[in-house]
Formats: sequence, structure tokens, C-alpha cells
Amino acid sequence: MFGMGWAEIFLIGIVGVLVFGPDKLPEFARQAARMVQTVRRMARDAKNDLGRELGQDLSGLELRSLNPREVVRRAVLDAVEDEPEKLPDLPRGLPPIDPDAT
Repeated sequence: MFGMGWAEIFLIGIVGVLVFGPDKLPEFARQAARMVQTVRRMARDAKNDLGRELGQDLSGLELRSLNPREVVRRAVLDAVEDEPEKLPDLPRGLPPIDPDAT
């Protein structure tokens, strides 16, 4: 979750108890959960509205397919699969070392 491990989450919980106290911490957790639910609902509604506005032509559109990394990856993989003989011959093994250049 967000690149954090259990140790970091536990530490954040301990700091939360120390800062806010054990009485207020459950209420803050409920508020955070409600905020996450609200954001998820807003994202789902926005996606549904976008699909409705775009119509049936783009109803199968996946927003992840518009990610620039995904577009480049698909283009490279398609090129490799379509015409593998056009790939350059890459040298095998380690490159030669020039001790004078280092």
C-alpha cells in the first residue's frame, strides 16, 4: 500500500495514538474510510458519465490503454512479434574493455 510495509503502518498508528489519543483515533479512521469511499464513488461516477457521453463508439475504451508507457510497450511488442527478422543482431556477451579509455 503506497510503498509502505507493515512496520511503517504500525509506526503511523503508534504516532496517531500518541498525537490524537485513543479516544479520537477511531473517529479519524472512520472519516478517512468515508473519504476513500467518496473518492471511489466519484471516480466510478465520472467513468460512467464519460462512457455515457462518449456513446457506444468508445464504450469499450479502457483508460489504462491510454497510458503512454502502455502505448509504447504495446508498439514495441507488436513490432517484435510481427517482424522479428528485422531486429538488429545484438552482440552477445560482455562488451570489450579498453583500459586506456577508463
